Amino acid sequence: MLGTTGWTAIRPHTATSARAVALTAWMHGTIGHRKLPDPNAAPGTIARFFASLSGAQSLLLTRRYSLVVGNLNGAPPALRYRANRLSLARFRASEAARSVSDKLTPAGRKVAGRLSQRYASLLADKRQILSFDPTGDGRVAEVFGDLTTARRIAVVVPGVDTDMLTFERTVKPYAAPVGMAGALYDAEQKDVPGARTAVIAWADYTTPSGVGLDASTGALAERGAVRLEGLVGALPRQADVSLFCHSYGSVLCGVAAPDLPHGRIDDITVFGSPGMRVRRAADLRTTAHVWAARDGSDWISDVPHVEFAGLGHGADPVSASFGARVISAAGASGHPGYFAPGTTSLANFAEIALGDYQAVACKDGSTGCTSGL
Repeated sequence: MLGTTGWTAIRPHTATSARAVALTAWMHGTIGHRKLPDPNAAPGTIARFFASLSGAQSLLLTRRYSLVVGNLNGAPPALRYRANRLSLARFRASEAARSVSDKLTPAGRKVAGRLSQRYASLLADKRQILSFDPTGDGRVAEVFGDLTTARRIAVVVPGVDTDMLTFERTVKPYAAPVGMAGALYDAEQKDVPGARTAVIAWADYTTPSGVGLDASTGALAERGAVRLEGLVGALPRQADVSLFCHSYGSVLCGVAAPDLPHGRIDDITVFGSPGMRVRRAADLRTTAHVWAARDGSDWISDVPHVEFAGLGHGADPVSASFGARVISAAGASGHPGYFAPGTTSLANFAEIALGDYQAVACKDGSTGCTSGL
């Protein structure tokens, strides 16, 4: 306990201060005698602002305010990638120095070292980091494929215990957002080589820690829903968008569904879901097709699908009464296994992301889940 306190008393203050300083500087900044836009402005407003700048001006803002530009919905993706590389390099060096600092406890130095390694990994191989915020436990999103030319975009929304350190894993890689999104992108390209697709590993919201009180309420889902709405509003208009929502991520998707830009979402697929905080799929008030999957070995099936006094997340999305299109998850092992290569769940996700609904394998081999599509 003392070791953890020794770390948390220092690191979050440093990261939070950096983010706050960057935002304050941006709000007081100018470019060519013009004020910079509110960082919370609508994506369209941000996009028009950057479209009005010269290339040199855009690069200047990227270098000067990397922690802001890298998280601006509406800014060109290439600029966001560049800004986040600058921020990652800065924080990698900072955490590397902290990992050997005598001002931290041994536990604090260990976490700093892990963060430095994570940032180094995110900087490797020209990875496309769409968002990066080191505040607290950290938020991050990564793009697979070409976001600007994609005709179909999938967004993977993860569940509990997702943060900077768990964004990717070497053990059980397909249980982490990077492995999930990478597996989905590879499956799409295997199905349709050269398909103009992109997949976003979206860990850009604060998730619950474990399955305690935060995981049983919708508070964090409501805050995350606002962030998801911002992301979707900034995606290229020519692309069809699908959401793939795992565990608590399905709670977030349920909360967000009514307020997502009308007509932008083609499909919402939930799996390992504790509920979407509605009684029926129709209550989501979305034009998207709603799909649901759950493997028989997933422990989430033992969670009561109820909602009372704000606790719990409502009806079971794979129940017949809910009204989702229930698909097979054969081969998935346990709660985090839905994206493992070779599983029917991953194959189904790829077909949904590609819009090839007739190739989707329904639960128990039935064909009802694709009728009317």
